[in-house]
Amino acid sequence: MPSVYEYTKDQLAELLAGEPRYRVDQVWHGLWSEGQALGDITTIPKTLRARLAKQFPGGLEVANDVQSDHGATRKWVFRLTDGSTIETVLMGYDDRVTVCVSSQAGCAMGCTFCATGQAGFTRHLTAGEVLEQVMFAARAAAPRRLSNVVFMGMGEPLANYIVTMKAVRRLHEYRGLSARHLTVSTVGVAPAIERMAREGLPLTLAVSLHAANNETRDELVPLNRRFPLERLHDACVNWMAATGRRLSFEWALIDGVNDTDRALDELAPYARSLRAHVNLIPLNPTPGYLVLGSSSQRVREFRDGLVERGVNATVRNTRGRSIDAACGQLANVTNGRRRSIPVRSA
Repeated sequence: MPSVYEYTKDQLAELLAGEPRYRVDQVWHGLWSEGQALGDITTIPKTLRARLAKQFPGGLEVANDVQSDHGATRKWVFRLTDGSTIETVLMGYDDRVTVCVSSQAGCAMGCTFCATGQAGFTRHLTAGEVLEQVMFAARAAAPRRLSNVVFMGMGEPLANYIVTMKAVRRLHEYRGLSARHLTVSTVGVAPAIERMAREGLPLTLAVSLHAANNETRDELVPLNRRFPLERLHDACVNWMAATGRRLSFEWALIDGVNDTDRALDELAPYARSLRAHVNLIPLNPTPGYLVLGSSSQRVREFRDGLVERGVNATVRNTRGRSIDAACGQLANVTNGRRRSIPVRSA
């Protein structure tokens, strides 16, 4: 049975044929505005609650639940109905509450420093499975309201384009989240970036760049062989022209690989030409990538070097590293594989 979050309001009305019309409004409000599970919507009769909860049991089963950062970061491993597993991370900050959701079980992009990429691909998620992650996290965040959703978990969101955009639109239109608080991350699927630019939503776009020369990026992000930096640049220009939105580059700093002076000199003009903001992320350790992240001193030097070259750059605060919930560490997939990967410096 599809997830209840797959249904439009009209489809829900058909499902509730025979019930008073206001019941549809009550269920819809409970699901989307209040973020309640079907069995907890107390504005509808207990018998209807029980029927709907049985009809739509949900597609996520909690297989593991861990916390770090004094409870501010929480990660769930969810088992799906077919036995595949995904991971979702909830992060509480002083000014916002953010959930990082998966769009695929595993990932086919093969980025060498990413645990998900090392483990391989299982399958695409459905829109319902993506939305259930968000609503589950929203309930866990209460009484604080979930304010931001980032598609930065397991998988490449733009490789599951239709599902990603369906989830984005429903969160915007049904849940009422600002499009600017919805972030889609990609390793650089250039045609999909251009397609998303035509959607008419001022989303936040984050591009996982990690290298600004094709030779190094081919190794770190294999998709670069298909859509090299020049093609990606064109897509980013298209994005900015269509949306008027600034984009950001994610850059995982790897000791001796992309934290060199040469890497700094390559990144600065590339980012500056797009007026992009650069998020620097000290590489988080994964079992299959036997290279260290940059030292805290080199991270600061790299940031300062970018700023001196006219690039807006910040260092992202690493969250959840102790529970393998930080960027690049999500890997609890059914068909997980590990391998060690050699690299060459930039």
